[in-house]
Amino acid sequence: MKQVILSFVLIITVLLAACQPVEEVVDPIDVDEEEEVMDPIDLDEDFGYFKSDLAREINPDVSDDQFQNLANDNTAFALEFYNQIRGEDGNIIFSPFSLSLALSMTMVGAETSTERAMLDALQFSLPGEDIHPAFNALLLAIEESQEKTDDEMEGDEFQLNIANSIWGQDGFNFEEAFLDILAKHYEAGIFTVDYVQNPEGARNAINDWVAEETEEKIKDLIPEGAIDSLTRLVLANAIYFYGSWMHPFDQNATAEAPFFTLDGTETSVDMMKLYGERFLYHQGDNYQALNLPYMSSDFVMTLLVPDSGSYEDFEGALTQQKLSDILSDLSFERVDLELPKFDFETDINANNALIALGMEEAFDPDQSDFSGIADVDDLHITDVLQKATITVDEEGTEAAAATAVIIGVTSAPIDEPISLVIDRPFMFMIRHLRTNTILFMGRVLEP
Repeated sequence: MKQVILSFVLIITVLLAACQPVEEVVDPIDVDEEEEVMDPIDLDEDFGYFKSDLAREINPDVSDDQFQNLANDNTAFALEFYNQIRGEDGNIIFSPFSLSLALSMTMVGAETSTERAMLDALQFSLPGEDIHPAFNALLLAIEESQEKTDDEMEGDEFQLNIANSIWGQDGFNFEEAFLDILAKHYEAGIFTVDYVQNPEGARNAINDWVAEETEEKIKDLIPEGAIDSLTRLVLANAIYFYGSWMHPFDQNATAEAPFFTLDGTETSVDMMKLYGERFLYHQGDNYQALNLPYMSSDFVMTLLVPDSGSYEDFEGALTQQKLSDILSDLSFERVDLELPKFDFETDINANNALIALGMEEAFDPDQSDFSGIADVDDLHITDVLQKATITVDEEGTEAAAATAVIIGVTSAPIDEPISLVIDRPFMFMIRHLRTNTILFMGRVLEP
């Protein structure tokens, strides 16, 4: 039987188009026959595949300061982007890390003022040429952590799969420098499809790849009409997250309980319960915060739970400095935790939010400069699409629960546990502790 599972799936797609059609089909670069990979994702149709001869750099030349600057900049972007979308109704789930990653791959080909606008919008303080090796170092650190589990704990295998794919127009002349950086720092090449003659076939191929990479959780990401004969490049980034809590909830303890929405309406939810464990916890002036660790203890879910009637004020005031203060104030406490199960999906077209953050030029065919991708004057971003689904539930076993209790109370003092009953709207973040990176972020207004 499985322990408490959180599964998260996200796909982000950046669509780039040109206003002029492809006049003739030519080979973009010379590729050895042995390097061509046909049907790499087991689809019904065959696709060409080409990439730079350069291998991924597994020891990128990145200083500690550069590494930390990128992590801090990603946090700043997470909160800035969240502020742009929090006015939407209902629950939210998105990945600021995936947005930053996919747009950084796009920025490889951005030049002049378009690159500067993207740097500003993404809150990057590093020069453009330093972003890509720093992202490579960050990805390598996360990949190392996803292989780590705590041997003392029993539970399901921890999975965090990050997949990138790039789908380019067959015969389009992509710049060699663009391909080199994608290979060196993102380990990516380009699948070739024919947007000009068969845009619907290209859309279906990309959607099939998405479904495969997300264990069939996300289907039909790219809607009809989003790809047409003027599309030239699609950059897709998929994340699949599947993990067990280090301290599993007892399935037998889950019961219906009240949950109060923003307007005070009472609803009924399935409330999970975990009593007496030690967690990193802090109670502030108008909120409580707690870290729930996963089986791979480099990853945690941080819960931010404003007091009743304080959610909107807390959400609006959450800055990078405020979040840093909250996290630095966490300390180990025994906690009686009650957390509702939740399961929802979010579709986001990020265009307006990114434009509001200063990326308008990248969407404008008359101003954008993506000549680093290809020597085309009007290449521009048409859409940045993101779709995510998250499920938090439990199927715990007695052995796993008992083992977790033993570890949790090994050195716990005998004191009265703090009560945290999450019966009201709350925010959550899934964070990588070693790099202080917010991988996923969202809110639950009504489970």
